[in-house]
Amino acid sequence: MKRIIYLTFLIATTLGLNSCKKFLNVNPPSDLSGNNYWQTKADVENFTNGLYQLFRQATFRMDMTAPPGNDEFPFFAWGGDMRGAPVRANSGSFLFRDYINFLAANNIPTVVNSLPNGFSDYFNAPRFTKWDRFYKVIAAANIAFDRIDGVPDPTLTAADKARYKSEAVFMRCITYFFLVRLYGDVPYYTNAYNTTPLKRMKMVEVLKNCAADMKQAKDGLPWTYDDPAKVAVRAMRGSALVLLMHINMWLASFDDTNATAYYKEVDSLGDELKDKNGGAYTLLPLSSTHQIFKGRSKEGLFEIPQNVNYGESFGYSAFSDNVLYAPYKNKAITGSYLSYVTDFMDKLYPPGVADKRITTWFKAGTYDKGDQTFLMLKFTNVYANQNAEDANPDDNQTVFRLPDAYLLQAEANANLGNDTKAQQLANLVRARAGAANLTTTGKDLADDIFYERCRELMGEGQYWYDVVRTKRIIDVTYKFGYHCTVEQFKAGAWTWPIDKSALINNPGITLNTYWQ
Repeated sequence: MKRIIYLTFLIATTLGLNSCKKFLNVNPPSDLSGNNYWQTKADVENFTNGLYQLFRQATFRMDMTAPPGNDEFPFFAWGGDMRGAPVRANSGSFLFRDYINFLAANNIPTVVNSLPNGFSDYFNAPRFTKWDRFYKVIAAANIAFDRIDGVPDPTLTAADKARYKSEAVFMRCITYFFLVRLYGDVPYYTNAYNTTPLKRMKMVEVLKNCAADMKQAKDGLPWTYDDPAKVAVRAMRGSALVLLMHINMWLASFDDTNATAYYKEVDSLGDELKDKNGGAYTLLPLSSTHQIFKGRSKEGLFEIPQNVNYGESFGYSAFSDNVLYAPYKNKAITGSYLSYVTDFMDKLYPPGVADKRITTWFKAGTYDKGDQTFLMLKFTNVYANQNAEDANPDDNQTVFRLPDAYLLQAEANANLGNDTKAQQLANLVRARAGAANLTTTGKDLADDIFYERCRELMGEGQYWYDVVRTKRIIDVTYKFGYHCTVEQFKAGAWTWPIDKSALINNPGITLNTYWQ
């Protein structure tokens, strides 16, 4: 057992170093033996980098420098943007991407088991049913939290230890949050070197535990970093606050008898994020779109990085792969694979109504055509000298961004009946886009804030989770995308199946029955 624990630890650190040293300029230690590790500040820094790398491997590719191929995993694009969304595959594009239609219809068995044209294997769709890579992050985070206080290096100050431990808590909590949004109830533990088989814990209890841990640890994180290479790609206090806001909004939906308390907590967290960051965060002008999505800007709260200068690429896994074509790809792809249905885009951007996002983020005249001419320019930090079709933009993957936090706080206030404050928060985002202020109240205001999230966060992996969390997935008056019945929702239609491999050495685990 000790050997297994050591190997897990060694893999976590070395995998992290192999890539993180490139974008964080970290030098690996020369000796990773168990006796000599956890002795220096460098050991702690290197292991912490490994946490972020393990998280990136859980959501993208094992080897970021390998040519695009069978290690692709479009976690954010398929799980957050396309699933249940008002999107469709464009028949005039290069290779008809019918997986888009299956995802939009929530036809998960076909996506996971039998996609035609080899797409299931190519994009590793069955990985959506396996949680092992996420639990590697959790295991490593638990080890870090357990070992950091005992590091004897006098240059590792108390403040350093608090920051590193808070980073470990953040990585553990965001991973559990992702697991809950995928599977609902999940096994939960925080002890280092756990060997006890665990049953699935109710997701509300998992999230309550994470909220308590993260709230206690958040003040150990800096608002930002002096080293620009670490901004937004290492946990900051703003990262923790927006994560807590998301957790509380999820709890308000699934523990609805206590919804008011959760909404009030989101409002308090939002005030702290907005008013106490000391200038660390700000909305950038829309003309700085390339800077925002390239990453590490003052608008970013948490991101997963890639860097083409070191051969790293998200490849086909990026959402942008579906909505770009020549000249934004270096092969003669003449149409996008995906478009949003016309009614939905006209709802977001009514014809003749001013909004700079129309002209900044989309090719003129294509945003509501519903065909292969759809061209989304939001993620277009294109790099040159590539001959392959997969020469997608060199953007970081946005996980949390400042407008996301503003709109969550606006939504919470709308649900509390604080219409004026909700309007003010949402209008911070709209003003940046040159859009008219929201003036509606009540349910109409809550709806307007939802659609504002659709506008602002399109392509950033939020849509599916927003329709699930707000229960629009079961609202017959919401006319866009996939719907299910209340009974189907309760049975788990919004979750992913869990692969039977979860039962190995853990027979107490139950699978998601809706998909069996």
